[in-house]
Amino acid sequence: MPLNMAKIGEENTIKRIGGKEDIKHFLANLGFVEGSNVKIITSINGNVIVDVKGSRVAVSSQMAGKIYV
Repeated sequence: MPLNMAKIGEENTIKRIGGKEDIKHFLANLGFVEGSNVKIITSINGNVIVDVKGSRVAVSSQMAGKIYV
């Protein structure tokens, strides 16, 4: 399921990153790589703030839709 559909407070493992190569590279630089654990801190209108590798990162709903957990 896409990251923006995950429950708040639930820890998930990234299974796949979709999208074009530049989007994958951008997300990888933020710490979103396959096998990493992510936890949704809060969600506002589909946009999410997540804890990934000990850092809080805000991701738009479009980007979160490309991260599958």
